[in-house]
Amino acid sequence: MTAGVILAGLGLAAVGFAGRYALRQLPNVTKTVNEAMKNLPKFDMENMANSKYYKGGFDPKMNRREAALILGISPSASKQKVKDAFKKVMAVNHPDRGGSPYIASKINEAKDFLEKHSH
Repeated sequence: MTAGVILAGLGLAAVGFAGRYALRQLPNVTKTVNEAMKNLPKFDMENMANSKYYKGGFDPKMNRREAALILGISPSASKQKVKDAFKKVMAVNHPDRGGSPYIASKINEAKDFLEKHSH
């Protein structure tokens, strides 16, 4: 019984000393993290605008160009290509898998538009 109390006391003392050491090292860690953050590349909106992603929001009314951009296909794609692209894009963006319901509705709208207006 006495040995258990002594071991518990020694364990608490060890945790206390470890905590004290960690708190004393904290300023050094913070300084190191700040220096590392300075060396990271800057987030540049200009480069983001020139990336492969489309800049801007959705058009007020769906059109062939926007529908093709949403599905990632050519505006003159066949119905089969539209169907295949729809399945691929919807599999990634479906609300049941964590996607946005709004984005899913735009994907559906794009598919419907291209199927209705394709040759």
